[in-house]
Amino acid sequence: MIDITHKNTTLRTAVAQAIVKVSKPETITAIENDTVPKGNVFAMSKAAGLLGVKRTPDILPDCHPLPIEFTGVAYKIDGLEITVLFTVKTIYKTGVEVEAMHGASVVALNMYDMLKPIDKGIEIHAIKLLNKKGGKSDFKDTFRKDLTAAVVVCSDTISAGQKEDKAGKAIITKLESCNVKISEYVIIPDEVDDIQQKAKHYQQQGIDMVIYTGGTGLSARDVTPEALLPILDRRIPGIEETIRHYGQGRMPFAMLSRSVAGTLGDTLVLALPGSTNGAKESMDAIFPAVLHSFRILKGARHD
Repeated sequence: MIDITHKNTTLRTAVAQAIVKVSKPETITAIENDTVPKGNVFAMSKAAGLLGVKRTPDILPDCHPLPIEFTGVAYKIDGLEITVLFTVKTIYKTGVEVEAMHGASVVALNMYDMLKPIDKGIEIHAIKLLNKKGGKSDFKDTFRKDLTAAVVVCSDTISAGQKEDKAGKAIITKLESCNVKISEYVIIPDEVDDIQQKAKHYQQQGIDMVIYTGGTGLSARDVTPEALLPILDRRIPGIEETIRHYGQGRMPFAMLSRSVAGTLGDTLVLALPGSTNGAKESMDAIFPAVLHSFRILKGARHD
């Protein structure tokens, strides 16, 4: 199975279909009148589909076990064809399109099994996914493509050349994957004046976002939050909460992080942990979704 541990949980929905074609009108009449010898075809086939969708990862080795939080089965009769519409919903990290297709397939197969004593010419065809929603692809196209960012590494040891920066580079990698242009990448000491001056400088230049990494720990030398909070026009608690919640699900010490998110004019300012994993996970937690903020900050002038 592929690694989905970095993904965010979202509402996922998928609708699939299967078409069962009978060979004579009498079969449709028997289904509608509930006179099929094996029982109520629609009710029993729905039950089979519900059981089948829950067993999808037991049959398909690459499918992740996931919570199935809703299933819906609907039937449409058109002449000799019965269309099965199977809907699956979950709130999870990966989609449910295979589960929906598997459920539709099982419903159709159960209908075949129940109808074969009275109709030897039944066919199953057109099993396919009709639509899916909730994944990353549903949102990425709504983000602006002209955003710029400055990445500021706050560290006395790195600025002195005693240590190599990895957190800042991890942030840049994520930004580039989101089509954000890097305007500047700089390493500075963890000093209040330097931190504040950088934020104000980039804001005056019209940079869309400034992302700091480092200086958010609990030691006396970690002053990035103290430096940024007084100059922010507005904090964005939801971003901070998302970062902490995401990190807490991966390691217990994330509760000690003091991430900061807010605006300085039209510039989004973020302060992330200085560890490589902390910075990377923080970026995974909020990107690309955080880019939607620029539809609000400056989007009206670009649409």
